[in-house]
Amino acid sequence: MDWEHAAGGFAAMGSEARLAVLRCLVCAGEGGLMVQDIQARTGIAPSTLAHHLKLLAGAGLILQRREGRSTYNTADYAQLQRLAAFILSECCADAPPEQEAANNG
Repeated sequence: MDWEHAAGGFAAMGSEARLAVLRCLVCAGEGGLMVQDIQARTGIAPSTLAHHLKLLAGAGLILQRREGRSTYNTADYAQLQRLAAFILSECCADAPPEQEAANNG
C-alpha cells in the first residue's frame, strides 16, 4: 500500500460518525447491513448516512452490493488489514533493542 492510499483510508475514518459506521459494519460481519439497519444502530440521519457511506466506499473501506432493491454494506476486511499492516509495518524500527524486546514480549 502506498502513502496516498493509506492517507485516503485513514482520512475517511477521520470523523466520529464514519468511524461509528465502520465499526458497526465490522461488528455485523460478512453479511453486512442495509442502510436502514446502520441508521437504526448509529442514529445518524439517513441523508447524512448516505454521505458517510459514499466517502467510506470511495476510500475502499466498505463494499456495497445490491440484492434486488436492497443495498448491503460490508466492511472491506482485506483493505482494513492492509491499512493496519501499513501503519504497523515499521513498529519499533528506531527503538533501542531493549525497548523493542519489551514491546514485543
